[in-house]
Amino acid sequence: KVRLLKARRAAAGKTTTIAVAGCVAQAEGAEILRRQAAVDLVVGPQSYHRLSDLVARAAAAPGVVDTDFPTEDKFDHLAPPAPEAIRARGVTSFVTVQEGCDKFCSFCVVPYTRGAEVSRPLVKVIAEIERLAAAGVREVTLIGQNVNAYHGAGANGSLGPLLRQAARVPGIARVRYTTSHPRDMDEELIAAHAEEPALMPFLHLPVQSGSDRVLAAMNRRHRGADYIAVVERVRRARPDIALSSDFIVGFPGETEAEFGETLALVRAVRFASAYAFKYSPRAGTPAAEMADQVADDCKRDRLSRLQQLIEEQRLDFNRGLVGRTVEVLFEKSGRHPGQIAGKSPYLQAVQVAGPTTLIGEVAKVAITGLGVNSLFGQLAVG
Repeated sequence: KVRLLKARRAAAGKTTTIAVAGCVAQAEGAEILRRQAAVDLVVGPQSYHRLSDLVARAAAAPGVVDTDFPTEDKFDHLAPPAPEAIRARGVTSFVTVQEGCDKFCSFCVVPYTRGAEVSRPLVKVIAEIERLAAAGVREVTLIGQNVNAYHGAGANGSLGPLLRQAARVPGIARVRYTTSHPRDMDEELIAAHAEEPALMPFLHLPVQSGSDRVLAAMNRRHRGADYIAVVERVRRARPDIALSSDFIVGFPGETEAEFGETLALVRAVRFASAYAFKYSPRAGTPAAEMADQVADDCKRDRLSRLQQLIEEQRLDFNRGLVGRTVEVLFEKSGRHPGQIAGKSPYLQAVQVAGPTTLIGEVAKVAITGLGVNSLFGQLAVG
């Protein structure tokens, strides 16, 4: 299909450059060109700042592969978007503060495709957030493959101080961050949750399994009890915090009893939401070479059971908000005329009847009901 598309466009006098980008491109490299001759460019995530030059090279001589890990800091080469481009995106924005991972979980390709952990200096992150706020952004989410391993330059280089400064940028009403590793939830970060109202009471903290043996085989370097201890510390600091997580079922060698330990951990923690996946081998990772690969029908069964439990907890959490008043940042018009839509502190979509002048504002909403994927409410009086 790619070859046909390219040929049709060429016949119409149009130039087409086909690029494959991302982690798969990083892992496969020139093999992609061997399998698909219509591809002109293969580029890994660490070279996106050179994309315009790479496209020009590929247009002149197809077959360009750039999957190196450059020595220069790519963050310094990415031009900031224009204010009008920021405004077009809406009142929320993602800010990359960290890339790469040094954890080397046995199932994961990120250390091989994204490289070692690299963090942006705190002053540059804050400068970007200030630009976003000046263009009307009200909520920023700081992102990284392992964001709470952030180690920007200087004495205030860890994530806790960065979050504190982000929360105090004029115009910024809400701050979030994702994705985190349990081993990097330090006391400074937990204290920020307790002391910064703009830091939203929602934490995505992947655990992957409840079995200590499976966690060791995954090279997670923490036990199930360690994860629960982190959750307890966070909840003591911020009692209203909600938790989300990631799980992998059917990891090589996982027994029914070990899967039961995952279910037990989910019941113990009680998540507001979570994501579960069947284990699938990634070429080049240690787990792909492990013996005792779990049969796919067993993985499907375990995934279904875990997802059912997760969904029960999600619905319980949402039902618990009915009758309560929460603050909502309105982001856009709703699905129906006269409606506006936004997000709760816990990332649920909220629909209310209200004027579009509230878009970009935080307002209190009395939650009156829930749908399949959203909450319904009324603007609170006073």
